[in-house]
Amino acid sequence: MKLLLYSLNFAPEMTGVGKYSGELAEWLAARGHQVTVVTSLPYYPRWQVDRDYGVSWLRPCPRSSSPGLSVYRSPLWVPRRPSGLKRVLHLMSFALGSLPRLVRELARRPDVAFVVVPTLAIAPQAALLCRLFGVRSWLHVHDFEIDAALGLNLLSLKTGRSLLFSAERVLLRAFDHVSTISDGMLDRLLAKGVPAGLCSVFPNWVDVDAIAPPAGENTVRAELGLAPDDVLVLYAGNMGEKQGLDVVIDAAALLGDAPRIRFLLVGEGGARAALQARAAGLGNITWWPLQPKERVNMLLHAADLHVLPQRAGAADLVMPSKLGPMLASARLVVGTAEADTELGRVLDHVGLRVMPGDPRALAEVLRGVAGDAPFRHERGRCGRAFAARTLDKEAVLEAFQTDCGALLKAG
Repeated sequence: MKLLLYSLNFAPEMTGVGKYSGELAEWLAARGHQVTVVTSLPYYPRWQVDRDYGVSWLRPCPRSSSPGLSVYRSPLWVPRRPSGLKRVLHLMSFALGSLPRLVRELARRPDVAFVVVPTLAIAPQAALLCRLFGVRSWLHVHDFEIDAALGLNLLSLKTGRSLLFSAERVLLRAFDHVSTISDGMLDRLLAKGVPAGLCSVFPNWVDVDAIAPPAGENTVRAELGLAPDDVLVLYAGNMGEKQGLDVVIDAAALLGDAPRIRFLLVGEGGARAALQARAAGLGNITWWPLQPKERVNMLLHAADLHVLPQRAGAADLVMPSKLGPMLASARLVVGTAEADTELGRVLDHVGLRVMPGDPRALAEVLRGVAGDAPFRHERGRCGRAFAARTLDKEAVLEAFQTDCGALLKAG
């Protein structure tokens, strides 16, 4: 199979869409498929182009990787301080900058064009060109960008909302197949008018075998100077608006009288500076940058529990990609979500759920589970079993490969 992957984000980005697009491409290429990637220069989540790709944004940068995989990096503009309008311009710059390469690759008639959202800005040209060149098209929705931007006030729009959603509905129906990453998000696709027979769930996977207790001393705990009875609360991932990490900062402030409870916040993102300013003076929080891939397993297992905040209203607009690795580490996950969201249902089943935006409730839950190691261990065991049963990397990607074959036969 010849597959074109069209995605704003790609490896070596280690979080979110970039991680999964990169792993998908490598997995397919390793199984003998010809994979071509049209993507941008790596910049996320720091909102700064990786220094190893020190190329002017005015100049495309083609790069190749392993046999069977070709990666072409197109220009884009990356704002230092992303805001609503700047984000829109940023996304449009990639849509325009990548268009010449997209035309060239679709003219070569791949079997399937796999288009990843975000960003929806690339969907119109991808759908139109796939029709023009007779290429089967698959749109994969990681985030409902419009819903999230309006719901989280990242985009101010007083008029034209109905027109925007109507355009989105037309775009979604323009592809031969549409997938998303959770059942709750699939329900939203159906509500937006995508026929049930044309959409599916393609979840973010986790390599359960790669996330296993490390041998010997955990160097992360040693670096932090933790005592055996200290309880480490870990957040590792993007630090943006939709994560709602301010509730974790406020909960840490309320737990200043519990010296055994320590917080480690690991990652980068547009909200990190503001969060650090909010946490000024708190001695129970340690901040680390994103860690190298080879340190991730050690980091996950250093935690006694994971915290997974989400802003109210975001839990069924985005399904946090970091949830799978958290669960696979066999550590309790405490998250913020409403009960009637998919994230909320997962947390009620294998973790612990707190209502969004309530730092006092989060602090009390953390205080309680910090003193109940048997409960943490049992809940962590249930979480790992859930991850192995529903998110196993090989099973998820084998199913995707099968679905691609079915899409080709249907054409």
